[in-house]
Amino acid sequence: MNAEAALAWLDTIIPAQTGERLSDLQKVILQQVWLGRKYLDIADSYGCTEGHAKDAGSQLWKLLSQVLREKITKSNCRATLERYLRKTSVISNLLDYSRSPHNSTPNPEDTNFIGRQEAIAHLNTLVDRGAKVIVIQGEGGLGKTTLAQQYLQTQEFELVLELLMAKETQNITPAERVVEEWLKQDFDEEPGVEFGVTLGRLKRQLHSRRIGVLIDNLEPALDRQGKLIAPHRNYVELLRVLADARVQSVTLITSRDRFCEPGLNIDRYRLPGLSRSAWQQFFRDRRLAIDSPTLQIMHRTYGGNAKAMGILCGSIQEDFDNDMAVYWQENHADPLAATDLKNLVVSQINRLQTLDPQAYRLLCRLGCYRYQDIPTISSQAMFCLLWDVSSCQHRQIITSLRNRSLVECHKGEYWLHPVIRAEAIARLRSSDEWEIANHKAAEFWTQSVQKIETFQDALQALEAYYHYIEINQFESAGKVILKSRNNQWQQFLPLGSTLYRMGFIQPILTAIERVVSNIQDDNKIIEIYNILGDLYWITGKIHSAINCQEKTINLATQALKSLVPQPENKHKVYYLRMLEVDSLLSIGLYKIDLWELETSAKLFQQIIYLAQNTDHHRWAEKASVCLALVNSYLGLHDAAYALADMVDRNITKEKVALTGRFAYFMQILGQTYVNLKDFEKANEIFCQALTFAEESHYMQVKAKTLNSLAEINRQQDNFELALTHHLAAIELLDKIGAKCDLAEAYFQLGLTYQKMEDRERSQINFNLAIQLFTEIKAPKQVERIETRQALDLYSALST
Repeated sequence: MNAEAALAWLDTIIPAQTGERLSDLQKVILQQVWLGRKYLDIADSYGCTEGHAKDAGSQLWKLLSQVLREKITKSNCRATLERYLRKTSVISNLLDYSRSPHNSTPNPEDTNFIGRQEAIAHLNTLVDRGAKVIVIQGEGGLGKTTLAQQYLQTQEFELVLELLMAKETQNITPAERVVEEWLKQDFDEEPGVEFGVTLGRLKRQLHSRRIGVLIDNLEPALDRQGKLIAPHRNYVELLRVLADARVQSVTLITSRDRFCEPGLNIDRYRLPGLSRSAWQQFFRDRRLAIDSPTLQIMHRTYGGNAKAMGILCGSIQEDFDNDMAVYWQENHADPLAATDLKNLVVSQINRLQTLDPQAYRLLCRLGCYRYQDIPTISSQAMFCLLWDVSSCQHRQIITSLRNRSLVECHKGEYWLHPVIRAEAIARLRSSDEWEIANHKAAEFWTQSVQKIETFQDALQALEAYYHYIEINQFESAGKVILKSRNNQWQQFLPLGSTLYRMGFIQPILTAIERVVSNIQDDNKIIEIYNILGDLYWITGKIHSAINCQEKTINLATQALKSLVPQPENKHKVYYLRMLEVDSLLSIGLYKIDLWELETSAKLFQQIIYLAQNTDHHRWAEKASVCLALVNSYLGLHDAAYALADMVDRNITKEKVALTGRFAYFMQILGQTYVNLKDFEKANEIFCQALTFAEESHYMQVKAKTLNSLAEINRQQDNFELALTHHLAAIELLDKIGAKCDLAEAYFQLGLTYQKMEDRERSQINFNLAIQLFTEIKAPKQVERIETRQALDLYSALST
């Protein structure tokens, strides 16, 4: 049941019984009350006072009570009308009537979506014919995005994915990152290591589920021939997947420019302007004094442009007391008469500059926001740009922009229409406020995030980085990456470290690479290299990672030599020593992945010597865990046992085992006991590590723990459980892109198949491990695996 059906029914019975008809306001009240709205909201949407809406509502309930012969109130009207409608034999006819063009009752939720019945029908026809990707083309302001969103919201898709393309070409988000975010945020699935694998996972989702996709404002990614520009050719591969005949998805693309990629199977729809009757309905719904000849001229002048219609309506309401004829008489010779929407926007902004200079300045300043990763901004984000205006005027200024349709708003969130932002940012860049506006915006983003608990928190904190880049303040951009906050793992980490642990690897890697050569502050550059090293390690670039950590050590050592031993330098000394030992520890871990065990052992011994019984004793404990593991690999079992037991006693005594900072090293300790054949102790440690990893979503620790549990199962000939753990570990490591760990997991799975005497599967997994270690440039790991292959072959020949 819906309000339109109820209104259609009431339109037949009320006049027949009373000779009266519902007023437009009473119809809106019924529709809004049906949706659970309050009188204040109804009054705001209709454009009247709350008292007037309540009076009209009171008359409505009295009239319905008279017609239906029972007490009707605001609270029971929907249930009562639904009961009557169920009893009516003509419900289906009335529903058809309510959807027909003859029913002109405005839907309060869709007052900005009018006159597009033919467009919806055209899209339905294309989809019914098998169209998978449809490009909606037309000039700015026609309502392409509104049409696409409305269509996708009303076609019963399980999920709608939206990609708002960057407004400026240099800010376009890579296709790889878009698909990664869709998989992680919307399908709860991790992307693959390679883009092709990631696309394959998306394609499987699209095969099994009915998904709607919107790619909005494509033209910044197109060249003059209408093809995707060279840096973003991967969008072709994404669109190829979306256009596959076997997927259940429907993709709508909006673009001002014609999209011409001959290798893609796409359909096109050229969106026309709105009809004059749609304009008339729009103005009537907003209670403007309509002058038909004037409306006809205005509609012809602006070509039925939807955005122009909204801007004109706002100006007529705000400045000409709802009188369309008076507005046109004064402005018919103005350059606003141009049909091009940009000219309209420029003229409207010029007029705003004259009528409301404060609102004009805010509009231009709003151009500094990107509206990309964070597509909308809060009122607080707008307030921060009104640094030179009394706070009591803030709301009034924002209202001025809203009334003139110069800022979009939905549920308290704001954004600029792309055309308006283009003009706003152009004006801001040429003013003397470009730098301060970006600086204020950056400060807002930094202050708005106190703790990072979600992916959205992290993205919001990173927004400050982009503002500083715009004004070439690279030092401040680096500071954003290094700003420490509490996070979901109960750690106090720099933003860069938190982001890569959350899987936001490529964007933060790109961000650091962009600023690293421009940072002059020694303290910042030292820590930047430390984070960059871990990023390279995770992505399999171990030798680049080692180079970064060596730079950190060298810079920290030089800085320590230049410091005078005075009390005021105590914290700085602690900080530099911490970075020094942390980088040494990182290199030691990298060397294990390269299987350069003797070198890693020396590094861990060096850390223990430097940090033992100092303020950095925690790093000595971590190094001791790592040294125990290396000793167990080297066959130095007594030394490994001694170190492992000592560390186990210490962390148990100090209760740090289940903290985020030690979780990674707990699974290393467990692996040491596996190598020493103390499976009972290893299991005990792995149970703790696995519980923590699952509760805190620390997937790398979980995967490595599962891989080690599989080794225990193999040693105990429990092959079924071993394979279960192996495959679960490999799936997780593949999802998060931990390349070195994935190579080791394939090797361990190969060993399990080897013990099961399944040589074919054993060799397959050995080869996968060799391939990955070769890409990583870890020849000793390759030699280690080839040795086991040779032993297996020798054993087979001997038997």
